[in-house]
Amino acid sequence: MRVLVTGATGYIGGRLVPCLLRAGHGVRCLVRRPDGLAGRPWETSVDVVVGDALRPETLGAAVEGIDVAYYLIHSLASGEERFAERDRRAAEAFGAACKAAGVARIVYLGGIEPKGAERSAHLESRLETGDVLRASGVPVTEFRAAVIVGSGSLSFELIRYLTERIPVLISPRWVRTPTQPIGVRDVIAYLVETLGRPETAGRTYEIGGTDVLTYADMFRIYAAVRGLWRPIIPVPVLTPALSARWVGLVTPVPSRIARPLIKGLSSEVVVTDDAAMHAFSVRPMSYEAAVRLALGRVHDDEVETVWFGAASSSAPDWTVQRKLSDEQGMLQDRQRVRVRAEAATVFRVVSEIGGANGWLYAQPLWRLRGLLDRMVGGVGLRRGRRSNKSLLVGEAVDFWRVEALEPDRLLRLRAEMKLPGKAWLQFEVKPAEGAPTESDLAQTAFYEPKGLLGLAYWYSVLPAHAFVFPGMVREVARRAEALQVRLDSAREQAVRTAVSA
Repeated sequence: MRVLVTGATGYIGGRLVPCLLRAGHGVRCLVRRPDGLAGRPWETSVDVVVGDALRPETLGAAVEGIDVAYYLIHSLASGEERFAERDRRAAEAFGAACKAAGVARIVYLGGIEPKGAERSAHLESRLETGDVLRASGVPVTEFRAAVIVGSGSLSFELIRYLTERIPVLISPRWVRTPTQPIGVRDVIAYLVETLGRPETAGRTYEIGGTDVLTYADMFRIYAAVRGLWRPIIPVPVLTPALSARWVGLVTPVPSRIARPLIKGLSSEVVVTDDAAMHAFSVRPMSYEAAVRLALGRVHDDEVETVWFGAASSSAPDWTVQRKLSDEQGMLQDRQRVRVRAEAATVFRVVSEIGGANGWLYAQPLWRLRGLLDRMVGGVGLRRGRRSNKSLLVGEAVDFWRVEALEPDRLLRLRAEMKLPGKAWLQFEVKPAEGAPTESDLAQTAFYEPKGLLGLAYWYSVLPAHAFVFPGMVREVARRAEALQVRLDSAREQAVRTAVSA
């Protein structure tokens, strides 16, 4: 068959692709960046299409001529307040594209429906995504899994780091909730086998391993396999928010990802329908067997994929590249970041900086800098700005003045604070090469020192710059991506309204 794999740079997709190739299928991968698959052993064996499920106009080329499309996209790491909306919009766009292209089936990996009235936004979003894909009219085979265990998986790494690093494990309520973990090899086996079973189209299957366990049980089994003694002490109160902060402190899982995840762990998720055992030849392994396989992969340095491998299933890729330079006496501190938003959207966020809107990051430090400037006779931050939405060349923005302004491309501010030299802060935005729905943002602080005092000033503030400036560009990226989601949603709603009218 001719199959499309979305999320090919992610944890499941990166393992699914080589298995599909070995089974003789033709594989196309949808990625947001053309270099997303660079270095994979199977890179030259697949077709690659650059696109984004949140950009419907990029999906046509991806689904053209496809028999079955795997939907392995999840936006959990985009932020707890936004991931459900992003998932909904992405699934709507993808389902519509598949319907228009005549794709015969969508295969989706979601989550088991929780038992009881308490449901987290994370689990609800997983279920809603399946419903949205079905609403497209394309037959969907949905697999629902709980905890997926394998080298590099989010759940396995959470258990591994907590057990390895903490000699005494505290046990909040979510640690005592039953779940049914499944090995990643078994998940992949289900996903591959369904291609040869057309009768599974339009069906939903709950899949799990042989054991129903609590997280406390999984901690104990992991510790036993590793030969560790780890007592588990129950605690009466430890909210998901506090648990997430603790997890973020002692494991590589950031708190912003851990919080919605832990809320989901508070709900019982076990297989109640054994239809998968009758429809497929897969015979899942035990949790202990999955742990031993995962640890063997880690020990042999053969981890195939990791949970944070794709930007869509991990923290947003706001990696800041910093460069310090001295060019003909002009000192520079430059930060670069890739943003998943259009250049006009990024520039809109940049152009609203300062005044009542603040400086986006480390605002107390900016207020302190303004106070120090006033103490030596400068203007400080008291001037604000004329408008919170628009800028004009020559007008003041706190202790800066707009020196150059090119809409959607460049903003340069000249410092009017008291300094032993001259300073500028410049923002440049341009569409990313090969990814028109993304942008490259460069933020540069220029400084022309006056004498030794000017040099001393520059090097004295570099430690603060190393903290404040990268934080600023990351916050610009975060706000721009959030704004882009709202703008895209508004555009789609306007189109629906126009069509219905």
